[in-house]
Amino acid sequence: MGAVTPVGLDVETSWRAVVEGRSGIGPVTLVPVDHLPVRIAGEVKGFDPTTVMGAKEARRADRFSQFAVAAAREALAGSKLVIDGENSNDVGVIIGSGAGGIQTYTDNQHIMDRRGAGRLNPLMIPMITADSASVQVSIQTGAHGITYGVAAACSTGNDAIAQAFYAIQRGDARAMLTGGAEAAVTHLGLVGFSQLRALSRRNDEPERASRPFDRDRDGFVISEGAGVLVLEDLESALARGATPLAEILSCAATSDAVHPTDPDREAVQAARAIRLALEKASVTPDQISYVNAHATSTSIGDISEVRALKRALGDEAYRVPVSSTKSVTGHLIGAAGAVEAIWCIRAMHEGVLPPTINLETPDPECDLDFVPHTARRADIDIALSAAFAFGGHNSMLLLRRWPVD
Repeated sequence: MGAVTPVGLDVETSWRAVVEGRSGIGPVTLVPVDHLPVRIAGEVKGFDPTTVMGAKEARRADRFSQFAVAAAREALAGSKLVIDGENSNDVGVIIGSGAGGIQTYTDNQHIMDRRGAGRLNPLMIPMITADSASVQVSIQTGAHGITYGVAAACSTGNDAIAQAFYAIQRGDARAMLTGGAEAAVTHLGLVGFSQLRALSRRNDEPERASRPFDRDRDGFVISEGAGVLVLEDLESALARGATPLAEILSCAATSDAVHPTDPDREAVQAARAIRLALEKASVTPDQISYVNAHATSTSIGDISEVRALKRALGDEAYRVPVSSTKSVTGHLIGAAGAVEAIWCIRAMHEGVLPPTINLETPDPECDLDFVPHTARRADIDIALSAAFAFGGHNSMLLLRRWPVD
């Protein structure tokens, strides 16, 4: 597993901050924001792309693709999977993004408006497309297998992992580098989401701005980063002496088909996605040990997700611990699902439930066990990682700790 987040440049550093409840939200420094209504975000701090790729290659890659390469290198190092001439055809890459190279796009639009079309970066198009993170990772690692990008707004990370899972099931690959990457903390990203009234405007208290399930939440906090996992066929992994971290039991997705941004308030299809994930794996609600909620800190979204859990899990929804790590990291958009799958796996291995910070006064309709304020010890065997998105996307990953008794 590999991660670049607002709370660390690797999995270990980021995970420690998540468990300790140390917020990564602060004033925006990447672009001037004095004139904007939203001036806070979860920025990646201290990132130098030349530590993971050459300076020339870094200039040819948007920031989100740079994040993906860094996370992929960490994931490969941790897996001890060496991509070489013998196996490169059997290793693929599926990494998604919600916004793609949005900064490259806006920078070049500005150049064209001010200086003319002839001054555009000739590599602009391959830098902005949603598949460019996958392309860069493929180039940097030498993976020659099935490679493409996935775009499904905020469920992108989960959906990319699902597609990689299915690729291995079909026999299209023996191993996959998969996840999500995002770098939308830009003028356009901040203003665009702000116009939707989706972002928190708690500019004077950035660390308290992301507050899932809290009565006083006023929107999500946009963040950036990447999460990449190495998925591998079990036989292949054991044959090379690898130690699996977790098993993907199932993936499931549905669509609300009701509105471009708002979820179905009755959460019918969201609940169906959860039930499908359980049914595919022959898992019952009482077997779930933890839910990493998508919960972004929006007024409608958090309540809809709670309703989905109650519909799908019945009375077990009140037993199973549910937390939103976005309270610490903010919302990484297309990278969120992949990063949160990593948190689920670390939670299972360490036996600890990450907290939902800033949950001071729970919304009356949000009445489940949200692990408020501080982490909690727990034995976690099966975890559900939930992702929902603008457009009505509902995407679930069901994970089991390894080794399985």
